[in-house]
Amino acid sequence: MKKLGAVLGVAALLVVAGCSSDDGDDAASSSAASGPVTLNVYAAASLKNTFTAIAGEFEKENDGVKVSLSFDGSSTLVNQIKQGAPADVFASADEKNMEKLGDKATDPKIFATNTLVIVTAPGNPKGIASFADLNKAGVTTVVCQEAQPCGNATATVEKNTGVTVKAASEEQSVTAVLTKVTTGQADAGVVYVTDAKSAGDKVATVDDPAFAEVVNKYPIATVSGAANDAVGKEFAELVLGETGQKILGEAGFGKP
Repeated sequence: MKKLGAVLGVAALLVVAGCSSDDGDDAASSSAASGPVTLNVYAAASLKNTFTAIAGEFEKENDGVKVSLSFDGSSTLVNQIKQGAPADVFASADEKNMEKLGDKATDPKIFATNTLVIVTAPGNPKGIASFADLNKAGVTTVVCQEAQPCGNATATVEKNTGVTVKAASEEQSVTAVLTKVTTGQADAGVVYVTDAKSAGDKVATVDDPAFAEVVNKYPIATVSGAANDAVGKEFAELVLGETGQKILGEAGFGKP
């Protein structure tokens, strides 16, 4: 057992100490505490590649721990957690959705930043050169729902520029926006820089000066009352530490 073993071992001993010899339910709890641990991490869709890599590193460093990852729009994940989803850790693509968890979010810390970019089909066949060009005749544009961090950031750019994008659809996650562009269902979409980078040559990118003024800050927190609080804190520390920051930086995320 590596560094987390001490934490898990103490927890198991405490459970055993509290069990009576004739209590079957307590004995079952003791067995569960001393067995493998599944850490449930709920993370914004834009973190899929990086958190999958970070989870792999965490499992290597901590014997007996399995990280179960759930990715979706941050607002969607918040609703799931509020409704009782068994999240131990929550990583949001903005502070607004972390705040929606209220007291359930324990000691949130910023671990990364991100900005928007326009993605088009390879070669940019519709000649999009700016945010305003998303409203050009013949251009089908998709964006995120405003409740999601990517959509809220897009709405802020609209406010700052005075340009309201006439979107063909508003998607539940930034991943869904990217998919519509890469599959040809849309000519252009507004996504994060990191999502565009992960798509590689499947898309062309178009920047706009207005995007630099809207920076999303990503916080991570353990969920109050979660079953694996101590393990969750260790995971958050890895994200905030050298290993996590290296993985995030290579994917295009900015420093906290």
